[in-house]
Amino acid sequence: MKRILSTLLLAALAVPAFAQKAVTVKGSDTMVIMNARIAEAFMKKNPGTTIQVTGGGSGVGLAGLINGVTDIAASSRPIKTSEVDKLKQRFQTRGHTVPIARDGLAVYLNTSNPVRELSMPQLKEIYTGKVTNWKQVGGKDAPIVLYSRENSSGTYQYFKDTVLLQKDYSPRAQTLQGTAAVVNAVSKDPNGIGYGGAAYAKGIKFAKVRKGATGPAFEPNLTTVRSGQYPITRFLYFYLRSAPKGTAKQFIDYALSPEGQRLVSAVGYFPVK
Repeated sequence: MKRILSTLLLAALAVPAFAQKAVTVKGSDTMVIMNARIAEAFMKKNPGTTIQVTGGGSGVGLAGLINGVTDIAASSRPIKTSEVDKLKQRFQTRGHTVPIARDGLAVYLNTSNPVRELSMPQLKEIYTGKVTNWKQVGGKDAPIVLYSRENSSGTYQYFKDTVLLQKDYSPRAQTLQGTAAVVNAVSKDPNGIGYGGAAYAKGIKFAKVRKGATGPAFEPNLTTVRSGQYPITRFLYFYLRSAPKGTAKQFIDYALSPEGQRLVSAVGYFPVK
C-alpha cells in the first residue's frame, strides 16, 4: 500500500497541478511578425506558457476584444470612440492601452522607379486620384498603379487619417490582404506604389517623404522617427479589456523589457521609448 501511495505521489509531483490557459493575441497584420517573435522568445523563457498570435487586421482584433474572443487586440491605430463605447456596454470598462512599439509608415516604390522623394500633399493627391501619372511627380510618363490595404486594416485607417486627411481613396486603388501582399505587388510592378510598416521592406525601396511641398525629405529610421522628422509615424498598441494580470501581464512586461524591445528593433520597428 505504501509503495502504491509513493508512486501516486511521485506521479502527482511530475504533472503540473493545472495547465495554464493560453493567452490570445489577435489583430494587426502589420504587427503579427513582431508579436510572433516576441511570443516565441517569451515562451522559450517561460516553459508551460502559451501565447497564440494571429492576424486579420486591427479592426478584427478589436472586434475580437469586444466580443470576448481574444485576450489582447493588436492594433496599428488608436482605438475608436465607438469601440470604447462597445467595450463599456459589454464589460463596463473603457479598456486598457499599452503602446508596444513605434513604426515609420513607409511608402513603397518599385526599385526601378526613378522617383526618390514625395511630399505629403503629393501622396494625398496620388491616393485620392488627382495625380495619376508618374510624370506629374517627377517620374517617367507612366500610369501610377495604387496598392492599398483592406478597410479593416489599422494601416488603411491611419494612412487615410494622416495622409489623405479623411478624404476617400481613389476607386482605382487595389486593396490587398496584408502588408506582405502590398510589398509583393509593388516589387513586381514598375509603376506601383504602396504603403505599410517599415519592417516589411523586401524587394522594394522606400520613398523619402517630406511634410510640406518644400523642405528636406526623410526615410523612416530610428533617428528620423524619434526626432519627428519623418512625417508618417505611429505607435503600435496592445489593447485589453482591463489591466493585464497573470501570463498576459508577464508577456506584456517582457515585450516592454530591454530584451523585448531589442526584438522589436530586430524585426524592423522602433522601441516605444
